Formats: sequence, structure tokens, C-alpha cells
Amino acid sequence: MNARPAIELEHVWLSFEDKPALADVSCKVMHGETLVLLGATGSGKSVMLKTILGLLRPDEGRILIDGQDITQLTEAQLRPARQRMGIVFQEGALFDSLSVYENVAYRLREEGLRDEEEIRRRVLEVLRFVEMESAVDKMPAELSGGMRRRVSIARAIISEPTVMLYDSPTGGLDPVTAHTINLLIMKLRDTEQVSSVVVTHRLQDAFFLANFRFSAQSQSLVPPNGSKAGGPALARFLVLREGSVHFFGTAKELIESGDSYLHRFIR
Repeated sequence: MNARPAIELEHVWLSFEDKPALADVSCKVMHGETLVLLGATGSGKSVMLKTILGLLRPDEGRILIDGQDITQLTEAQLRPARQRMGIVFQEGALFDSLSVYENVAYRLREEGLRDEEEIRRRVLEVLRFVEMESAVDKMPAELSGGMRRRVSIARAIISEPTVMLYDSPTGGLDPVTAHTINLLIMKLRDTEQVSSVVVTHRLQDAFFLANFRFSAQSQSLVPPNGSKAGGPALARFLVLREGSVHFFGTAKELIESGDSYLHRFIR
């Protein structure tokens, strides 16, 4: 595994109208690791995602993507870094006037790919990965919420990103569909070594991502080290409280913490 962090925030500060949205936030996400981002509404979770994507620039501190500081880059200079990242919103954010095929192909066309055979090959490949190949000609209005979410994941991964950002990817979904989305997040992490930041309010999703990995060999869920519990951490947790890091560590450390705020939060 690459020893350099896929994502690193170093003492990041960002304020809106003199009110800190992020206050001295530092953390690392290694390659093939999931960072689960927790916190009450308004604690800074979505703001943190936007700073990682370069949509918001911090007032102080640095954000590094694969070792590259993106905080001082121009929009043109940011483009290659953003091409290494994919993002999935809670609503899916599909283009309602475009078919599933055209929605997924959109990013390739925006990046300048003109070979229609190559575009079709890659679109069908990622739709197959998310088990949505049969819906290739459907319109978004014909899809359920979970299906739209899977298509949005396909669109996000078509450029083969090394980093994925998920903003409440299972919000509003039933438990069975939410499990399917979490399994896709896990498959990308464990079979493609994609690093991910997952904003969620569902603790069951967070601990699922932390306590299992997906085995490509057996096509099933297995404990972290493949044979028994207690292997290396696949996910770490960051709890934001009023823009500051209240906790950063493993699921085990979170559960065993004596912090009263964390105890109230994870119940």
C-alpha cells in the first residue's frame, strides 16, 4: 500500500462571516482506507467535503491530495486533482433529461474523450460493477432512489478516481437498499484500493464499513484481515463538533472512549 496519505488536512481553518465552519482540522486518509465523517447538523461535514474537492478554499492550513497541496491552485491547475476524485450526493444529482447511459458518459465527454466505442465500453463496465447494466437506456424518472444512487456512483467512478467522497449516500433509503450502497463503497475500497470519505448519520453504516471488507476472491464479506477479527483498521472515524475535531480514531477507540459527548452521540 502507498505509504503517502491519499488525503491530508493540516490545521485547516475556514470561516463564514467571522464564524468558524472548520477550526484547526487535521486528519489523514490512507490509500484504500475509509474515513467516516460524523457530527451533528451544522458541524462542518459538508464544508469539509467541499474543501477536499477544492470548491472552498481554507483561510489557513493545507489540503493535500496524493501529496499535492491544492489550496493555492488555480481552477485550471485544480482540474487534474479533481479528475482523481469522484463525489456522490445524497440526491444522486443526475441529469433528468439524459438517459442512464448519457448520465454516466457525461464526465468522459467533459474530459474530452471522443471515441464512442471506448465510451460505451467504459459506461457498460461501470454499470455492470454497480449492477445497473440492464437500466442503461432508462431515464432517471424511471429509477427508484436506490437505483439513482447506484447510477450516480457509476458516473463518479467512470474516470477511475483514487478518492471518492460520499455525502450521506444512504440517506432516505430503506435498510436493504442502504446495505447495497454500502457494499458498493466497500467493493471500491477493497478491490480497487479507492480511498473514501463518507458523511453519514447512520451509525450502522459506519460500523459496517469498519468491521468488514469485501473479498474479491470469495465474493463475500470477511473480517478485516481475511480470517479473524482484529486485523488492520479499514475505516477510521472523525467526529466534528462545531467545526473542530472532537474525535479521530478507530471504531474500537470510539466505542471504548470515556468521552460523555461521544457516548451520547453514538447511542
